[in-house]
Amino acid sequence: MLCSMSKNSLHKYVCSIKEVTSKEVVAPEAHPNTFQETLMDSLPTESFPVEEHHTDIDDRRRVERTQWILNSPDPPNPFKELISTVKETICSSSSSSPKQPQSRRAVCFLRGLFPILSWARNYKASKFKADLMAGLTLASLSIPQSIGYANLAKLDPQYGLYTSVVPPLIYALMGSSREIAIGPVAVVSLLLSSMIQKIEDPIANPIAYRKLVFTVTFFAGAFQAVFGLFRLGFLVDYLSHAAIVGFMGGAAIVIGLQQLKGLLGISHFTAKTDVVSVLGAVLRSFHHPWSPLNVVLGCSFFIFILLTRFIGRRNKKLFWVPAIAPLISVILSTLIVYLIKADKHGVKIVKHFKGGLNPISAHQLQLRGPHVGQAAKTGLVIAIVALTESIAVGRSFASVKGYHLDGNKEMVAMGFMNIAGSLTSCYVATGSFSRTAVNFSAGCQTAVSNIVMAITVLVSLELLTRLLYFTPLAILASIILSALPGLIDISEAYHIWKVDKLDFLACTGAFFGVLFASVEIGLLTAVTISFAKIILHSIRPQIEVLGRIPETEIFCDIKQYPMAIKTPGILTIRVNSGLLCFANANFIRERIMGWVIKEDGTEENSSGGIHVVVLDMSNVTNIDTSGILALEEVHKKLVGRGIQLAVGNPRWRVIHKLKEAKFVDRIGKRWIFLSVSEAVDACFGSKMVVDPCTSV
Repeated sequence: MLCSMSKNSLHKYVCSIKEVTSKEVVAPEAHPNTFQETLMDSLPTESFPVEEHHTDIDDRRRVERTQWILNSPDPPNPFKELISTVKETICSSSSSSPKQPQSRRAVCFLRGLFPILSWARNYKASKFKADLMAGLTLASLSIPQSIGYANLAKLDPQYGLYTSVVPPLIYALMGSSREIAIGPVAVVSLLLSSMIQKIEDPIANPIAYRKLVFTVTFFAGAFQAVFGLFRLGFLVDYLSHAAIVGFMGGAAIVIGLQQLKGLLGISHFTAKTDVVSVLGAVLRSFHHPWSPLNVVLGCSFFIFILLTRFIGRRNKKLFWVPAIAPLISVILSTLIVYLIKADKHGVKIVKHFKGGLNPISAHQLQLRGPHVGQAAKTGLVIAIVALTESIAVGRSFASVKGYHLDGNKEMVAMGFMNIAGSLTSCYVATGSFSRTAVNFSAGCQTAVSNIVMAITVLVSLELLTRLLYFTPLAILASIILSALPGLIDISEAYHIWKVDKLDFLACTGAFFGVLFASVEIGLLTAVTISFAKIILHSIRPQIEVLGRIPETEIFCDIKQYPMAIKTPGILTIRVNSGLLCFANANFIRERIMGWVIKEDGTEENSSGGIHVVVLDMSNVTNIDTSGILALEEVHKKLVGRGIQLAVGNPRWRVIHKLKEAKFVDRIGKRWIFLSVSEAVDACFGSKMVVDPCTSV
């Protein structure tokens, strides 16, 4: 602009603008509706007809863009948005257009609910061969682990195998991950037993305990399905990555200590899960008779499993060796106990093992009674933990294969599989990291590997359960112990410490809470610290003073970018918070006024150099009544100091609520701008005011 002016003329012109804006500008409280015109009238009287023409065009365009903001349609109704999210979860919006025929939309719905209908059409024999081998390898690991995890959950061994039949079949139909292996896992089993045994004693009343387990499984599945259908996956994120790392590490140590009962053949053991109680129970057990044969068997096969794992890591082609090692351990140890009659010499064995198909358990659900509330609460906690572990496992392997895993659809699939499981004598199932790694290494191509695994486990329930009568409990303990090192990630904890100290606090809180209190206390500690971190950031958001980056239209924080230039007479402030609400409204109001007082002078001096405050609302996605009241108070205080308030780039819901609250009318529609740059230019023509008085 002003290309026809000489260098000295431009220098005098800009300096005269600064002089006018500091001395001769009429205060906005005197003529608030003509503030812009007064500023423009106060400019030097030298005639620039071409520039005036361009200014008029710019003004008209600016007014037109302001109308775009003010006349934008109302935001969608929250109820309609809720319905829309359900439709998007089940069926993609691109293929569910109302213009499509009903039959096409029905097919879309079914494919969205059952992804197997999409990829099964291109399924080939070569893929089935890979899935068959992966499924059989997976079953060889799943059978002994499922029995061990059922024991950890204080259930009879068959219920672990039941949980490896129905949920994997349902997931294969509804899940979208190709690699994830479904079944019981150690952390969920421990969490289930530790929370439910406070309500029902699994030893004194095993039937009531089992019914409560099925009820909790039903509630967990229901919560998971609701999370997915209504896109509430953010609830799972309250268990942050750091919290999960600490929780898993603490849980792994607790689970390992609890396996000392089976490894040492201890008869009397504590029901508590904290490290002090468990170690106390172990020390007290040495005063009672115990069989060293349990230790010999357990430790021998534990070393054998670790050795096969070392071989598998050294040679990737031998991945199947550590996968089948647990099953080989079960077979060999069972034969040894049977042949030498070790059960007669103090070795603890599984004994009665009921086989056959999954019995129906719908009639055992306790949806009415005194424990429904506690069952629902337990189900909610377990649902979140199970989802967090499973989705983390699924996404990590999906990224390796290069495809996207929809977390909401995964929640729906896991919800329905656990609901179905609760009706067929299963407890909570989720994705297992160790078994998923085996499935991936075995070359699985699709979820058919889960179907093969489930069928293999079902055949074992029909034909092999009688052979497992003499299986020693020490072997189950050694299998669980061998799977625990993968849950302790020291390097990741160190990485969290280096990156974010508050995250590390959540990590250590979860770790020590699980270790020295209980699983629930550990989870509660982690969630509390995570919430505290969120609240700390939300109630004290960053309030930045902005300046223009030279030779650009970009406004940035002057602290981060020292080269940014503040415009004379204008204070530009950005609110870095997604929500301006009751939690942070007072803080934001005080910070804004603090900057105004700092830039404009003391509170007693209301005739400072600030004439306009431009509030950048681009980061504020929503606002409530407390936030609007805070803005109104800011506006009143600014008017009292002779300062005009302008709003730049208000978001959709924000401008809608500001119009409904009549706030736009109070400050004037002409003070709403599409961008901060437009707001600054409209007030003082800041493209010309780049402080050349000191640089020319």
